[in-house]
Amino acid sequence: MSYIDGFVIAVPTANKQKFIDHARLLDPVFIEFGATRVVECWGDDVPAGKVTDFARAVQATAEETVMFSWVEWPDKATRDAAVKKMMEDPRMDPKENPMPFDGKRMIFGGFMPVFEIGS
Repeated sequence: MSYIDGFVIAVPTANKQKFIDHARLLDPVFIEFGATRVVECWGDDVPAGKVTDFARAVQATAEETVMFSWVEWPDKATRDAAVKKMMEDPRMDPKENPMPFDGKRMIFGGFMPVFEIGS
């Protein structure tokens, strides 16, 4: 069964193109190490909630846009092996390729699909 890594981050709105450039440089590494798909989504309709919401989850400011991203893997074993390789890969080193956002406020996790519909 497939495995999904999900990410929510706050990106300075002024850094949109820097974020896209960063994704174009590093997302192919996920594919190289076995991911089947990587999707980067720029917040467009992200409403404020009464109790919690995406913006609060990552402490986004008025000058930031919330990003939602996911990586699809064929299975958890492939993902776990890829994470190990990425931690050792110099292309993934933030000193070599700095993130255009505050990585300390990123939330992420791995998810096992339990239901899927559609193509």
